Amino acid sequence: MAKEVVKKIKLEIQAGKATPAPPVGTVLGPAGINLQEFCTKYNDATRDKMGDVAPVEITIYDDRSFDFVVKTPPTPFLIKKYAKVQKGSVKGKNEIVGSLTEEQVKEIATIKLPDLNAYDLDAAIKTVKGTAINMGIEIKE
Repeated sequence: MAKEVVKKIKLEIQAGKATPAPPVGTVLGPAGINLQEFCTKYNDATRDKMGDVAPVEITIYDDRSFDFVVKTPPTPFLIKKYAKVQKGSVKGKNEIVGSLTEEQVKEIATIKLPDLNAYDLDAAIKTVKGTAINMGIEIKE
């Protein structure tokens, strides 16, 4: 007999740094799953991505067991990381705060491709460029 899905929860947690303390504990505690077990499994699964933000989609079943899927880091996080800026522009594309090369944009698009609504790499590149431009990041040819 298949387990019945009770809840699906999405969180963005620093890779390899999940703890039962807030925000993880406050979100997952009411769901009734073992927080320490989740944190241990999540930290093991994301140990190679230390320093990145790793979104996770947690499926909780009626017997309080759970599964989770780790997604790719958010596009704005990767753009800021590659452009070496702390935050995007306050004025959007009207204020340039950093720059990326075409090669860096392609690299980000390749990382994000599994989680984007894009059929191919070219569409993913356009999506990443649009996000970067709206963050005030210039794309250099």
